[in-house]
Amino acid sequence: MMHDKLQSLTEKMNEAYLGGGLERIETQHKKGKLSARERVHFLLDEGSFEEIGMLVTHRCSDFGMEKQIVLGDGVITGYGTIGGRLVYVFAQDFTVFGGSLSETHAEKICKIMDMAMRNGAPVIGLNDSGGARIQEGVNSLGGYADIFYRNVVASGVVPQISAIMGPCAGGAVYSPAMTDFIIMVEETSYMFVTGPNVVKTVTNEEVTSEELGGAMTHATKSGVTHLTAANDFDCIQKIKRMLTYMPQNCEEKPPQIPFTPGDEYRPQLRDIVPASATQPYDMREVIAGIVDEDSFMEIHENYAENIVVGFAHLGGCSIGIVGNQPMSLAGVLDVNSSIKGARFVRFCDSFNIPLLVLVDVPGFLPGTDQEWNGIIVNGAKLLYAFSEATVPRVTVITRKAYGGAYDVMNSKHIGADMNFAWPTAEIAVMGAKGASEIIFRKEITSAADPQQMLLEKEKEYQEMFAHPYRAAARGFIDEVIDPIDTRRKLIKAFAMLENKVAHRPRKKHGNIPL
Repeated sequence: MMHDKLQSLTEKMNEAYLGGGLERIETQHKKGKLSARERVHFLLDEGSFEEIGMLVTHRCSDFGMEKQIVLGDGVITGYGTIGGRLVYVFAQDFTVFGGSLSETHAEKICKIMDMAMRNGAPVIGLNDSGGARIQEGVNSLGGYADIFYRNVVASGVVPQISAIMGPCAGGAVYSPAMTDFIIMVEETSYMFVTGPNVVKTVTNEEVTSEELGGAMTHATKSGVTHLTAANDFDCIQKIKRMLTYMPQNCEEKPPQIPFTPGDEYRPQLRDIVPASATQPYDMREVIAGIVDEDSFMEIHENYAENIVVGFAHLGGCSIGIVGNQPMSLAGVLDVNSSIKGARFVRFCDSFNIPLLVLVDVPGFLPGTDQEWNGIIVNGAKLLYAFSEATVPRVTVITRKAYGGAYDVMNSKHIGADMNFAWPTAEIAVMGAKGASEIIFRKEITSAADPQQMLLEKEKEYQEMFAHPYRAAARGFIDEVIDPIDTRRKLIKAFAMLENKVAHRPRKKHGNIPL
């Protein structure tokens, strides 16, 4: 009797393992995509996956659906480990009804999200779905909303990572949008609210799925995706790497990796900032000279390139880095870079990841385009995010820190714990030329040689303000340091701040200028 029952169980499990069948799995492979089970296999530690809901089936009997029953109902859910750490995962199976979301499909996802919150572990979603299961109507839509609600409740409680490994359209896009990070696979994934056909009907625009919502479109134009991957396997590797910088939940600190202190001086840092204040340099070189070797993982690399954000290890400890990028738009803050920076700062603060801020900012980008697109309210997002953050916050000013952008970029005035400056730092309301033209307007216009007078006044202003020492004299800069000593100073500063406690007034939540 037991033998027969076990035989029946084995048959059901084998049926579930095949999803939509070998033929459809082969079609996935021909598209350069892994199957849902293969994705889970490569994501998790060998032998660690425990599946939940393998035998779940849909409840729909309309449109002949009662004759189309597939065990698992198009999504694989469960838990396992990555690097020995617990994670919860769901992987939509495109071979089953195109990965479409049904009522029971949604219930499976909600179940593991609830478990993740109760047990304090990250949720990873591998999305590959044609959208809502039309045959189920409002039941399917209700399932989406149930997931959305849990995305919001889980936000800031456990890390949520979304991998887009196929289509993700219509209402389905809003769940990944509310998670912490999105990774899209190039050429095989796309995201949009309305597809090319609807766009053509409504606006008469001719556009392909790739142009409208492909990985590179969202990586460069919209900023919807934080990372792109060459293929499914590359996507999975990036998820694994990202998790190494994060704690399991908001109550824990990020994991530390072994580190033995040695010679922490970095001579190459002395030669990065050019002699000319208008000459660009790559802030990534500064980052490379500060952090542990090869530990920097950049986020949003191809979007708003005038600011650089990402994770790294410093002395074996996880940190988040925000740095102006002089190589792009001279490192100014604009609408997109402010949003990009604010989003990253808030994630790090949510999950106890200390922040290192590298400053070379000439100000906010002027122009009608910026003003009409809300540079005021969007710039305020970055200011709000830094001011709100209670994690250890350390700033290094490498060169320019002008105007309101000086305040915004983690200045002492908005709660930074330690503020360092290199001798090349210039902390002022604006650049010497602009300031001189305002302050010395009368002397310049009445001079026999206005151009020569402007040059003289520029030099005078530079000698008075284009350095870090006035700010240091007021205590706004804690220390002016030799660039060679930056890494050592930062390791010690973050170690000193390890047990920082910040008390804020009791409130439900703030009202960030969205």
